[in-house]
Amino acid sequence: MTTAIAQRRRSPAGAVPLALAVALVLTAIAYPLTSGAARDAVSWTIVVLGSLLSVVHAGLSRGARTAAGLLALVVATAVAFEALGLATGFPYGSYTYSDALGPTLLGVPFLVPLAWLMMAWPSWVLAGHLARRRGTRVAVAAAAFAAWDVVLDPQMVQAGYWTWTHPQPGLPGIDTVPLTNLAGWLLAGLVLMASLDLLVARTSLPGTPRIGDAAPLLALGWMTLGGALAHAGWLGLPGSAAWGAVLFVPAFVALLLRSRR
Repeated sequence: MTTAIAQRRRSPAGAVPLALAVALVLTAIAYPLTSGAARDAVSWTIVVLGSLLSVVHAGLSRGARTAAGLLALVVATAVAFEALGLATGFPYGSYTYSDALGPTLLGVPFLVPLAWLMMAWPSWVLAGHLARRRGTRVAVAAAAFAAWDVVLDPQMVQAGYWTWTHPQPGLPGIDTVPLTNLAGWLLAGLVLMASLDLLVARTSLPGTPRIGDAAPLLALGWMTLGGALAHAGWLGLPGSAAWGAVLFVPAFVALLLRSRR
């Protein structure tokens, strides 16, 4: 059985999501080194690579039905929550998108559901390594999903992609994003991860995963901890940098300890 697992992890198919993850990391490194239209292009590239990585890894590891279901579920959930948020201020608080994000659906830029897709699958994969019981796994995945936004949101506000009507009170050290946003992401994350957990259980092929999870975990690690480093060193966002370390270092230490055992 151990040999079979090792063979799945060495499958040539696993090189595809890993290559996407490496491309994502290299593109993310370029973000703080660019500005203006070049930075906008880098942002789009990061999100496209991340969302593609999620779908490709889901397909190769759990099967085509899981990949298709993941895409449909995340896009539908993202558009529903974001359109509701824009129209009513619930559950995130009142905010507006800038025109820099391009075309929209129900007021939601196309880039936003892709960003959810980039974030959702790695968060669920991480939770699968940290928790076995379904309820705990869903809660951990939702927490990782929301914590990722704690790092990402101040960066996107700084870039001018969206603006909060009432950005305070916020987390200590973050004065551009309200606490209501974190509450909204936790709620959305619980709904999405509970649905995703059920989707994977019903659609994944027998004997899956067929490849390892290095690629989505690399993407998650770099976009959070690497993002925190960029916030501290280049982007002038020490508050979100500190929160990124506080929220994700323990998770990856726990992941390392579990993998050793």
